[in-house]
Amino acid sequence: MIHAIWHATDVFRDRLGELAWGALALAICCHILRLLAVSRAWRNIIKGAYPQTRVRWRSIVASIFAGAGVNAIIPARGGDAVRVVLAKRGVEGSSYATIASTLVLLSLFDFVVATCLVTWAAVTGQLPKVLGPSFDFGWAFHNPATFMKAIAIVVAVALVVLLWFAEQIGDFRRRLAQGFAILKDRRAYLRRVALWQGIDWGFRLLAVLFFLRAFGLPVTVHNALLVQVSAGLAALLPISPSGIGTEQAFLLYLLRGQASRAALLAFSVGMRITIIAVNLALGFSALFVTLRTVNWREHVAHSPR
Repeated sequence: MIHAIWHATDVFRDRLGELAWGALALAICCHILRLLAVSRAWRNIIKGAYPQTRVRWRSIVASIFAGAGVNAIIPARGGDAVRVVLAKRGVEGSSYATIASTLVLLSLFDFVVATCLVTWAAVTGQLPKVLGPSFDFGWAFHNPATFMKAIAIVVAVALVVLLWFAEQIGDFRRRLAQGFAILKDRRAYLRRVALWQGIDWGFRLLAVLFFLRAFGLPVTVHNALLVQVSAGLAALLPISPSGIGTEQAFLLYLLRGQASRAALLAFSVGMRITIIAVNLALGFSALFVTLRTVNWREHVAHSPR
């Protein structure tokens, strides 16, 4: 897989002169706007959990940016821990359990939309029937028994940890439930959270459309949806940073016939490299402004429980 990524990167570098830079700039703007929309939705979820506390939007923006930057280089969603730590710093009197549960609620909307997209792709026969070595989780399909054992171990460990916390912290369940408080008012959730997350997905599709234009690929909503399907599948088991490798393999399959293999390679890697670079710039700028350092590991490790 690493060799394939390096090859695709070389192809992307060779085609830089053919890029539509204006469209690329618009794609970057849409990506930043979508992160701002996500931060607004998360801020409103946290406000629902702490209605009497001032929740600054700028603090949540910094948390979202920082998490995106860390996720760009660390696999397994390591940036989410950074988001929780920074968000807690910005909300007086908050707890890690509640902030973490608000992040879970934020992710549920994305999970539902991504599941619908993947289901659509599967029902219409657009997904590969056999996964090759370029897919991070291809081994899971070829070794289902081992995969299920690994899942069982992970679930068992998670349950043990959860039970330990439940015993150590008497109001642990209450704190978790507090993060979902905004769901008690359905209209407030739809207006203050779901609406912003819908805007987030709108900007995601717009960004992909501009990326397609920048790399000279057919600009259609159908193709943009397929790109989102590949991103969703790559996020299932985020073994590699930003899902790079798996996403590119899916894109080559899903967009086959739309352009030459070289053009598809340039698009798949070029789009991901651009997003990673933007996320790194935003993320570590946010870390420096918030913590006066980019050493996020130290703050996560030494944050009071």
